[in-house]
Amino acid sequence: MVSLDAAVLARMEKGGKRYEILVDPYLVDDFKADPSSVNPDDFFAMDEVFHDARGGERPTEESIEAVFGTQDIVVIAQMIFQKGSLQLTTVQRKAMVETMRQQIIHQIHTQAVDPKTKSPHPKTRLELALDESRYSVDPFKRLEEQVKDAIAKLKPLIPLSFESVRLAIKIPGAAYGGVHQILRPYQQKQGWLEDGSWACVIECPAGMKPDLIGQVMRRSSDAEVKEL
Repeated sequence: MVSLDAAVLARMEKGGKRYEILVDPYLVDDFKADPSSVNPDDFFAMDEVFHDARGGERPTEESIEAVFGTQDIVVIAQMIFQKGSLQLTTVQRKAMVETMRQQIIHQIHTQAVDPKTKSPHPKTRLELALDESRYSVDPFKRLEEQVKDAIAKLKPLIPLSFESVRLAIKIPGAAYGGVHQILRPYQQKQGWLEDGSWACVIECPAGMKPDLIGQVMRRSSDAEVKEL
């Protein structure tokens, strides 16, 4: 359950009264898209409806029923988001914007490379270019959409190429558990060899290559990696 200090107010007004709930701001987008995908215990700071959450003023059960037609906090939250708004303090909004900004930069850093060097752009360079582009980060817009929008803004400023690489990786059998967990999302082929070692072929964004190889080598210093 999100703490009261980290929670934000979602609020709607009806009949001259405010109806408020306290929620985790980072799960709002997921909740709006599909409430069933979010655990209520993670989403709500308290499973209660307020007239004034900060002052602790609560409506009666009868008034809640009259306004929402239910006592179900999940259904009530859906209605509040449909008809009301999210109330962020300046500090909360600033923190959420910066968190989203770093996620956008990380995604571009891992997905794109400089076409000349075939290596990822340093994150600092991406940050400076994003600032120069004056891209406005929306803390509630989906990450995938913002990455696409940010890339469109960055392309006139820095060269970006979205390529994939195929790697053949071989490790001792004893390292299988940890390495397989890392590589599973990118595997195209995998199998055990006669000498007891395990090998696979993966395909991943070119920008992720150094990080993936680094993770594999930390778990198996005897790993063999070959680009196909």
